[in-house]
Amino acid sequence: MAAAKNQVRIIGGEWRSRLIGFSPRPDLRPTPDRVRETLFNWLGQDLAGKCCLDLFAGSGALGFEAASRGARRVVMVERDPVAWRALEANVARLAARAVELKRADALEFLRADDGCYDVVFVDPPFRAGYLAQVLPALAARVAPGALVHVEAPAAPALPAGWAIWRNGRAGAVTHQLLKWTGHDA
Repeated sequence: MAAAKNQVRIIGGEWRSRLIGFSPRPDLRPTPDRVRETLFNWLGQDLAGKCCLDLFAGSGALGFEAASRGARRVVMVERDPVAWRALEANVARLAARAVELKRADALEFLRADDGCYDVVFVDPPFRAGYLAQVLPALAARVAPGALVHVEAPAAPALPAGWAIWRNGRAGAVTHQLLKWTGHDA
């Protein structure tokens, strides 16, 4: 059964088959089911004990999938007030205790935050050019061996310390799972 317009179905974990709603916003593209399924196969279905960061949360599809699969903590960052209110409603509807919402610009959040994350989801508005700034800023926020999922129109140029671990394409969008190797140096 397909999700209605402006809804995304959680595909695994505790909230499997539950719908989350989102408001239509410019540049908001929920990660398609096929990409989420591939991503969570790459990550492993169980994220128990992991600390996750969903920058540019939008619909929250990736963050809610992580929480549904047992992540200890999921921080969702969203600056758009309408999208943020929809995230708030979904957190309440799911009683998502592991989810923390932060209403902020992603880059400002990274500069001010002192968290350490095992898994990070980065799906910025494509035309905004955020990736070149986000990946270097993430280096101070990730745990050794952290994995970062990036969605973009093309594979990003990677700064030192990052390596592509897995990659795929869905239509006009590429998605990579990057591994942080900077702690190894």
